[in-house]
Amino acid sequence: MIQNHDPLLIMGAGSIGERHIGILQKLGYSNIWVYRQCNGSLRNIDENSIHVLTDLSLTDQIKPSAAIICTPTAQHLKQALFCAERGIPVLIEKPLSDNLAGFDQLKATVLRNNGYVQTAYMLRFYPLFQSIKSVIENKELGNLLSMQTYWGEYLPDWHPWEDYRHSYAARKEMGGGAALTLSHDVDLVNWFSGNKVKNWSTMKNYRSALKINVESGADISIAYENGITAHCHVNFHERVPKRCYRFIFDEGSIEVDYLQSAMILYKQKETISKTLPDFYRNQLYEAQLLYFFRQINEGNRSQAAINSIRESEVIIKICQ
Repeated sequence: MIQNHDPLLIMGAGSIGERHIGILQKLGYSNIWVYRQCNGSLRNIDENSIHVLTDLSLTDQIKPSAAIICTPTAQHLKQALFCAERGIPVLIEKPLSDNLAGFDQLKATVLRNNGYVQTAYMLRFYPLFQSIKSVIENKELGNLLSMQTYWGEYLPDWHPWEDYRHSYAARKEMGGGAALTLSHDVDLVNWFSGNKVKNWSTMKNYRSALKINVESGADISIAYENGITAHCHVNFHERVPKRCYRFIFDEGSIEVDYLQSAMILYKQKETISKTLPDFYRNQLYEAQLLYFFRQINEGNRSQAAINSIRESEVIIKICQ
């Protein structure tokens, strides 16, 4: 059981790293070590409230109880192996990697050390999506038939305080691109389907005026072994943000407007609306972190880790 005073390691202190640090501190964890590869100042975290290390070999002296990887995508797999070799449970910001090299080694290392690896697809913890998962599993609207997701934003607006051209999302060598960076939606439809992917088709769009060397948009169609189909559109070239989801069942449909935290369930003679008026994004990260800590305490955690790694393998194959 992880205690509030146990050492915890955060790899990377960009915006997502700072978010995790802030959440850990809110939950009462104070012994936080942050591995940094640059000397930039933190934006939202008091530097006196954390311990900073620039030499990763010092990890063996710290002996962290868990680690959270928040570095650019291209570094994730190597750092996950570093942790797995030491038996350190690790939560990895999505995606797990930008290619499949080293996955077999990671799985073998996790099994050998009874380790734990979890990819941070936090949308699974969104209350409206959990409600839809329940509708699917309980067949409240009959069988799920198809899904459509749409996610469009504008990359330069993500972090206005920095030059988007230098962000990992904009650079191929750092594992960027719209498909991998916004792969949350691919994870979601795979999770909702409850089945293995049968085949897929991925088209990438390089037409935008953004100064990047990766695709700024992608259209991904997926078919599952149980007959469900899904289509995901993602882009980070759309100036007015739009993020919506649609699920078609035998006996109705469900639509979600993520930006409005609103869901509408349609039946033939009934419409049910639901909103989350008090929702804030950090709730997803908090729920995910607490789930991560609970999983660490499970006796057979390595099998859950293997399942998570395999799910990430499928996503990377689809998004490559």
